[in-house]
Parts: sequence; C-alpha cells; structure tokens
Amino acid sequence: MMKAYIQLTVSQLRVFGRNRQVLFWTLMFPIFLMVMLGSFVGGGGEVSYSGALVSHDKSVQSTELTKALLKLETVKFVTDMNEGEALESLKNGDLELVVVIPDGYGDSILNGSSPAEIKAVYDQTKTMQSEIALLALSQTIDSLSKAIVDYEPVVVVKSEGVQSLQLEYMDFLVPGIVAMMIMSNNLNGVAGQIASWRERGILRRMQSTPLRASTFIAGQITARLVLNGLQATIVLLIASLIFGTQVNGSWAVLMMFVILGTLTFMAIGFIVAGVAKSPESAGPIAGFISFPLLFLGGIFFPISNMPEVIQPYVKLLPISHLSTAMRQVMNVGADLSVLWFDALLLSGWMIVAFIIASFTFKWE
Repeated sequence: MMKAYIQLTVSQLRVFGRNRQVLFWTLMFPIFLMVMLGSFVGGGGEVSYSGALVSHDKSVQSTELTKALLKLETVKFVTDMNEGEALESLKNGDLELVVVIPDGYGDSILNGSSPAEIKAVYDQTKTMQSEIALLALSQTIDSLSKAIVDYEPVVVVKSEGVQSLQLEYMDFLVPGIVAMMIMSNNLNGVAGQIASWRERGILRRMQSTPLRASTFIAGQITARLVLNGLQATIVLLIASLIFGTQVNGSWAVLMMFVILGTLTFMAIGFIVAGVAKSPESAGPIAGFISFPLLFLGGIFFPISNMPEVIQPYVKLLPISHLSTAMRQVMNVGADLSVLWFDALLLSGWMIVAFIIASFTFKWE
C-alpha cells in the first residue's frame, strides 16, 4: 500500500504539472490581487491614517493621554477641531478616527471607582483602515492604563533595543490572500476534479483495482499539501520582495496552519464532490460555499466590524480562524499558546468534514 500511496501522490503532482494553465492562474490570481490591492489601495507603504483628538477635560491625566496619542505613527491626530467639526469631517471621509476625551476623565482615574471611558468614533465604510487605527489606539490606551495603576508583571523580560512593530497595509492583506488561496484551491479544486474523474470513469477503474479509498485520499492529500505549501511560500516571498512584509513568528507554526487549512477545505471539497451529481454542478455548489466565506472570513473585512448579531456565527467558520491565525503569526509572532483555539477549531472542522466525506464519497 505504501508503494501505491507514493505512486498516487507522484501521479497527482504530475497531473498538476501537466495542467500548466490551471496551475499558473491558481497561483497568479492571488498574486495579482495582492499586488493590485497593495499598490492602488495601500500603496505598499507604512500605514498612516488621519484622526482628530478632542479633549473636554483639562486635567493632567488627559494631557498625558494626549501626548501619548500624538506620538503614534499609525494615526496622525489633529487637535484643532471641536467635536462637531471632527465628526463632520469623519462623515465626509476626511478622517478615519475621532477620539474624544470626556469631561471628568481625570477625576475618574483619580477616584478609581470605575474605568475612565474614551470615545472612539470610526468610519464603518473604511473597515480595514479603522481596524488598524483602533488597534493602535487600544495598544496605547492599554500601555497607559498599566502605567497609571502601577502595573508590575510577575515575569519581567529584559529588552535590548528592539524596534516596535510597524503596521503596514500588506501585513493585514497578505495572510488573508494566502487563506483565500488555500480555501479556493482545495474546496473548489477537489470538488471539481473528483466529480470530473467520477464522470469520466477514472474512479470506477480505480475501484476495480486492489486500491483502497484511504490510500487514494491519502495520495490526494499529500500532493495538495505539497502544492499548497509551495504556493503559500511563493506568495509570501513575493510579498516580502515587493512590499517588505515579514513573518515575525515561526514558519513552522505558519505552515502548520497551511496544513490544517488544506486538510479542512479538502474535506469539505470531498463532501461537495460526493453530493454533486456532475462536474457542472460541483462548481456552483463549491462556489455557493466559498464565495460568501470570502466576505465573512476576515480576508478583506475585519470580523469585528461586522454586525454584532452575526459575529458569534462568523467566528465559528474555518476560514475566519485560518486567516486570523496566519495574521497573528505573521504580524505579531503569536505561537500555539495563543493560537491553540484556532488550531482546535480547524481540527474539529477537519475531523467532522472527513467523517461526513467518508459517507458521501462515491466511486461512481
């Protein structure tokens, strides 16, 4: 069976290699999309958005907060607007964020009876820009809060002149593009190929041999893991060369999520191939599943900016955890101690999908 497994894996890789047009466009589309969005939307440069800072409080604490926010590189705040003018500029699309320090902010900090609230108003039509600006704001507020309450961590890390993480537009986009590529190549690709092989009688001829279904599926999985690993690496290298993106975390963890994503969407593709009665119907069924996931999975639009009523359901989708995990590994260097839940949920989807696929899979 090992010999059959190796032969099936090699033959599947040869199938990919012979179909050069499909191979070219499955790789070029995500690269083209990445370059176009990065060049025309993000410009490939460092993220710097416009914001307005309005303070109704004249305390020492509000002055300290103002100084901290004005030091931000990600959001360039102006302080010469009143609240009405700032909100009007936000509605007109001239700003991405308005931060309002309310009257009594300093007293709330001194009393300590309740958390001091800062109002942040953002443009919902600029979801990506707003997400990055709000992240920068949250990090600054969190650091200042710890300083105010004299927070002392149990474990102290000795730092040695490291550079702070510079957020770039492409740092948000590239992991989402890779996740999209993994989903499309495996869900749509597997569904269409298996359905086509069934209609052409290739699967029926395989069934007449001593070949086991498990060996056939294992060969398919291995070949697609090799293909997806190579494609993901190529996209990341091109993004690094053109836009200077980095993988701040472990490549091993990143590739682990590439493997989990590949297996998960392959399993869903097998389900579609089993349900579809013909290759012509497999494509639309796979598209019916994958197309909405492009907009619900955090690839182009942050999940936190979606309506709150659907967020709990969106966060159960495999693509949302794949894109989030890859973004966390690349941007902030997160490891499995942080991403264990994403890995667990993807594994759960993979196991359940393969179980269902084992019942829906048909040789003919």
